[in-house]
Amino acid sequence: MIQEQAVVISINQDVASLEIIRNKPCGLCGQTRGCGISIWGRLFGHRPNIFKAQNTINAKVDDLVVVGIEENALLFSAFVVYGVPLAMLILGAAIANIAVVDPMHTDRNAVFGALAGLFLGYLWLKGHHQSSNLDARYRPVILGFADKTVDVVNVKCQSKVKR
Repeated sequence: MIQEQAVVISINQDVASLEIIRNKPCGLCGQTRGCGISIWGRLFGHRPNIFKAQNTINAKVDDLVVVGIEENALLFSAFVVYGVPLAMLILGAAIANIAVVDPMHTDRNAVFGALAGLFLGYLWLKGHHQSSNLDARYRPVILGFADKTVDVVNVKCQSKVKR
């Protein structure tokens, strides 16, 4: 089981909203929660990754807990998220190349087939994600309270890049 420490952000009945605390800070700015200066952080608004888990240990807001997920579930999820769209992209390009016999536009057919396959892979992935939310194997589990106290600091990074 893969384990990480998390902070309880909020509690709604018996479900806790958690945010993972990274043990190693970012190499650029040293933040352990959210991104301070990256392009992706600026584009997507520096949102922390918050997820939900059953609160079986009666943790309170701001408690530090240990969260776990099965290794096999994580490996399978990574394979599905990356492998299925890639396989559908390649399959779509191959089918479009074989099905549409047009020697003048073979590359165009392959590109449209690849995009169609990627889109179908995305749709399948979205449906699989919604159905796997019901499966207990893919849900994080609160294992207990963390042993040590960690000061959670959200430091503003002083970027030397001019805006």
